[in-house]
Amino acid sequence: MIITRTPLRISIGGGGTDLPSYYRRFGGFVISAAINKHIYVGINETFGGGYFLKYSAMERADNLDEIRHPLIREALRMHDVRPPIEVVSMADVPAGTGLGSSGAFTVGLLRAVHAFQRRYVDSAAVAEEAAKIEIEILKEPVGKQDQYIAAFGGLACFEFLEDGQVNVTPLNVCNSTLYNLEDRLMMFFTGYSRNASAVLDDQKVRSELGDSAMLENLHYTKQLGQCIKLALEQGNTRRFGELMHEHWMHKKDRSPGTTNDGINRWYEIGRKNGAVGGKLVGAGGGGFLLFYADDRDALRRAMLNEGLREFRFKFDHEGSKLLSRD
Repeated sequence: MIITRTPLRISIGGGGTDLPSYYRRFGGFVISAAINKHIYVGINETFGGGYFLKYSAMERADNLDEIRHPLIREALRMHDVRPPIEVVSMADVPAGTGLGSSGAFTVGLLRAVHAFQRRYVDSAAVAEEAAKIEIEILKEPVGKQDQYIAAFGGLACFEFLEDGQVNVTPLNVCNSTLYNLEDRLMMFFTGYSRNASAVLDDQKVRSELGDSAMLENLHYTKQLGQCIKLALEQGNTRRFGELMHEHWMHKKDRSPGTTNDGINRWYEIGRKNGAVGGKLVGAGGGGFLLFYADDRDALRRAMLNEGLREFRFKFDHEGSKLLSRD
């Protein structure tokens, strides 16, 4: 059996400017970090006929058109993977939590498919294939950062050019800054995200229509991403926390569906109990609150009192990788 492991991610700055509706006109810039929570995908040739798929559901299909899972269907179609075949996936964190699971799953699946067909694929190529499936084939209103950070891993800066090209550079931080971020970035689970597609679709439509408020917000968000890059590369992590707060305020203004009364209340409680700044990870409506904390113990107690479970993580520096191959 061929097995791949692919990291989930948190967005550090500039999120939203990686959607084609924006970067094809203005160029985008995003900083992302892969974390040590993963999606595992296995592919195996079976003795039975057809396609046998096991994820959060189970499927048996005689041909590609019968496969209900759109990402699996289109990835297998893209590379003409013929039965009998079994595809199995497992994840450290379920979908719908704002950590880029769809992009990570697609990258991991494609890397497994390439290995199954005994082909080498580099990180940029597999990221671009995954983005093509989600954005061009399935017409999902998503950006490109999830696929790229899943493929490359680490803490990385992505420049999305108007012609579709993506420039990838590592975030140039020293070890002390890296350790500080791992110590002081804290995440708490608020519940599953239900409206991410609606939020992203609203941004896509308004950007394509040239909505001035939306575009100005995204321009400023891109500038904040550049400011965050400068602060972190200078080792000024507290300034990064302050910029996170500013980023979250603009994200809320951009799409009201991003948040709700409960999330707003928890965020303010966090700010009053040790957090310099923070934001909701992902498009919105639920998922994880990410804080940069000055006082970790106070923040942890405050969130525990609110019934929010802490989600501990470190950074993943390997990206999507092959774990085993027959």
